[in-house]
Amino acid sequence: MGKVIAIANQKGGVGKTTTAINLGASLAANDLRVLLIDTDPQGNSTTGLGVNKRAGLPTLYDVLLGERTMDSVVVETAFHGLDLVPADKNLVGANIELVDAERREFRLAERLAPVKAKYDYILIDCPPALDLLTLNALVAADSVLIPIQCEFFALEGISELMDTIDRVRDAFGNPLRIEGILLTMYDDRTNLTRQVAQDLREFFGDEVFRTVIPRSVRLAEAPSFGQPILIYDIRSRGAESYIRLAKEILENEQANRKSAQGAR
Repeated sequence: MGKVIAIANQKGGVGKTTTAINLGASLAANDLRVLLIDTDPQGNSTTGLGVNKRAGLPTLYDVLLGERTMDSVVVETAFHGLDLVPADKNLVGANIELVDAERREFRLAERLAPVKAKYDYILIDCPPALDLLTLNALVAADSVLIPIQCEFFALEGISELMDTIDRVRDAFGNPLRIEGILLTMYDDRTNLTRQVAQDLREFFGDEVFRTVIPRSVRLAEAPSFGQPILIYDIRSRGAESYIRLAKEILENEQANRKSAQGAR
């Protein structure tokens, strides 16, 4: 049964989509079956994986509105082992059209259930807002990965997301855990980056990943070619960092399983 990780932060420009695409590719490179679900109406994960948002392309919108099954909209990407549920601008309408729907917060979880067994990992790229789409992602997820850019307002922005995660746990009975906090666009030449990283590690402790994602021109270029960094430039620092992140997540998963077995 696939583990579902929502990649979320209500702040834009922190590396959610870059992380969704490249973590997905790095997990798939470990011979794992990975599904990436694009829940952002901007559809950046979709174009970043080289999928053309042509007219008539079945997307997540069709799934959430009940017109299609999840399985029927899955697209194979050029990266072996990595599949995609695409999104486009129509998804904006889902926030409005689902407002009066029954079990509106569970739409994604319910539509995802029949395909979970096909994948080892399911990543959800969330929009930069704490809206109904993000809420659906959090209700469907087992854990949340939070990318944070090392800047002055980093701690301020994360507190609102943490409040939302607590509300999801309480209101929907989902024992949502923090997969980890990921420092992105990391530039250790600046005092601000080092200070913010230190503050985050002091505040959140082991919840902050050891791996950091460097500020990288190659990482920024790759989506315009519709490729993960592992195809675009596998020797780059960006590629190395996402390979390390995937390894850290897999190691953490193994450690969690061992501790769960030991507790029985």
